[in-house]
Amino acid sequence: MKKIFALILVLCMVLSIAGCGGSGAPAAPAAPAAPAAPAAPAAPAAPAAPAETKGLTEKERADQFITVATGPTSGIYYPIGGAIATALKDYGYDTSAEATNASGANIQIILDGDAEIAIAMQDVIMQAYNATDAYADKEPATKLRSMMRLWPNYVQLVTTADTGIKSVEDLKGKRVGVGAPNSGVEVNARTILAAYGITYDDITPDYLAYGEAIDNMKNGQCDAVFVTSGLPNATVMELGVQYEMVVVPIDGAGRDKLVSENPIYAKAVIPANTYNNTEDVEGVYVYNILVTNEDLDDALVYDMLEGIFANISTVKASHNTADANIDISFGIGDLELPLHPGAEQFWKDNGYTK
Repeated sequence: MKKIFALILVLCMVLSIAGCGGSGAPAAPAAPAAPAAPAAPAAPAAPAAPAETKGLTEKERADQFITVATGPTSGIYYPIGGAIATALKDYGYDTSAEATNASGANIQIILDGDAEIAIAMQDVIMQAYNATDAYADKEPATKLRSMMRLWPNYVQLVTTADTGIKSVEDLKGKRVGVGAPNSGVEVNARTILAAYGITYDDITPDYLAYGEAIDNMKNGQCDAVFVTSGLPNATVMELGVQYEMVVVPIDGAGRDKLVSENPIYAKAVIPANTYNNTEDVEGVYVYNILVTNEDLDDALVYDMLEGIFANISTVKASHNTADANIDISFGIGDLELPLHPGAEQFWKDNGYTK
């Protein structure tokens, strides 16, 4: 009985202590948690930039007709230009190679929009572009744009031994084939003669393409002929086989003056045995370039360059001059005419900038 009473007493004491707070004040209720701030909406993802179109699709290519302006059938513009047209045809274009009177005619053809690309000598192009020399009375042809460098054109002055002509100075008083009016050959002839202090008043100029002028020389109706082309030139080779041909050097103070005043020209050598010459002959050259109009679509120009170099073996096979001098690895360092934007992008993508 005493044990039961003691247990009851202990239980009452425990209950009494549990009812008392540490300070005697009731505990403050906990503050309600602040509502969470709504999450900011995620920024929409930036749209992916459209892939840059540098060339053409196969279908777009097939819808394009490309005319390549070349040169007379007697020179090497024609076979090399024809090979460029074939390379583009093999790449999917519809193409045509047109025989022309070369540089001067091709510049006008490009400006008139009658061809998409053309071959021309860079000195003639720059005269047209800047409205100087042969083009001094015309508006600057500022729509001309370059695509690529081609091959060096050697200015060759040929005669036969019976004329006695051994130097440029010996041309005074002679009948000289200077090329068709305002052709690349004719611009070369006039510029070179001027460097030696000779004008057309000092000679009798024959304004004929060099193939016709050489025919006249065979008949005794012409004394010397300017020929501008890659090496060797088939028409000159034929002359050397049939006649005692002489390749007249372009050298000395006149050449120094020419190169100094016209840096597009460079000193060169026509190697021995190129024709019937047993020794090297001093001379000059100027580059040919592939030219177009600035209005041509950038993607089209880019794509045509891709097509040419995709089939470069076709171009190289057209002539040994093309084989030796046309290659993507040669770059664009020799170009004076501004590049077309499509060509500029193509060359940049291949590691070359001006």
